[in-house]
Amino acid sequence: MKSHLISRRMVISMMFAIPALFPVLPAYAQYVAADAIVGTWEADDGTIKLAMVKDGPEFQAHLLYGNQVVESDNVTFRKDAKNPDPALRSRSLKNIVFLRGLRWEDGKWIGGSLYDASSGRTYRCEVVLEDDKMRLRGYIGIPALGQTRVFHRVSQ
Repeated sequence: MKSHLISRRMVISMMFAIPALFPVLPAYAQYVAADAIVGTWEADDGTIKLAMVKDGPEFQAHLLYGNQVVESDNVTFRKDAKNPDPALRSRSLKNIVFLRGLRWEDGKWIGGSLYDASSGRTYRCEVVLEDDKMRLRGYIGIPALGQTRVFHRVSQ
């Protein structure tokens, strides 16, 4: 009977000890500086390479390479032929700002817009850094209705 009493004490003390750790652990483990996304990133599958830069209080990305936006020689960038603005359809896709308006809030970058040159559509987006990876989520409406691309940092 005495061992049963000790188990109860342990359970009760654990009930108080474990929740006390939760406010501390996420704050420590998830601390990321707002400028942490600045740099050159490549999709894990190698299909996209981009340069994230800070533009005032916001962040944006320039397209350095994309296998769907270059000609068959893998060097020459295509024109922005599917842009909804006819005046922009003759511009090259090289170094275009295809992601803009990201702002740092609560440990992630939110409120951005992502231009998909292969379709001419613009999506909302947000970015999270986890385990030295950048997770870029593009979506329509709500983030749950989107797709995430995973990038790793590369040196330029």
